[in-house]
Amino acid sequence: MLCCFGGGILSSLLLAEPPAAVLSNSTNIIYATIVWYMVYYFPLDLFYRCFCFLPLRIIASAMKEVTRTWKIVGGVTQAQSRFKDALLVMVANGWAKAAGGGLISNFEQLVRGVWKPESNELLKMSYPVKISLVGSILFTLQQIELLPLERHHLMFIYTMFLITTKVGMMLTRSSVSPFQPAEEFIGHFLFGLPQAPKMTKEKVATNDKEEPKVKATGSKEEAKTSGSEPREATRKRNVKKSE
Repeated sequence: MLCCFGGGILSSLLLAEPPAAVLSNSTNIIYATIVWYMVYYFPLDLFYRCFCFLPLRIIASAMKEVTRTWKIVGGVTQAQSRFKDALLVMVANGWAKAAGGGLISNFEQLVRGVWKPESNELLKMSYPVKISLVGSILFTLQQIELLPLERHHLMFIYTMFLITTKVGMMLTRSSVSPFQPAEEFIGHFLFGLPQAPKMTKEKVATNDKEEPKVKATGSKEEAKTSGSEPREATRKRNVKKSE
């Protein structure tokens, strides 16, 4: 229930509303319970195997991205009705509505008895959380008329971008965010984040040549020391015999 209704719970906390009101709709609770049971406990995992079929996965993902757009719009308009010209509240509420399942994941882990601080979505965002934040900012700018674009036009463009990107990632089986090149450029340009050093071919070649030399010289020195010890011992024995 925390994963399914995480956006509504976080939005209620931000707007000082009762979080339990999200669970008051019994129909939604029954639907969520049925889906949970069919995914995890359906006989022979037939329900899960059916949705592993790529065309069905693409359809389900496209429907989810359409729902994400409506959640962002609903969160932004809800925050504006409560707080006039509060840009930060509008962005935060739209973001929480659309990406609540990811943002509430740490609390959900505590409920299950699992603690993974390295998977904090606020510190290391996944692609759905990032794209929800970008969408919340765009619809907030459109709501306060700083973005000269009609709402339905922005909804269409944003939804088509979500669907195209998601389907492309599924077909290529890639988990890399399409924002990664822009993030690396902005991080290096604005904040001076260091880039990983790259070894040239000349350095690699010289390192490969130097290592055997060190080993060879070391083996020669060991041979000299090991060979000098028996000679010294025989010399001492000869001296004693002569005495």
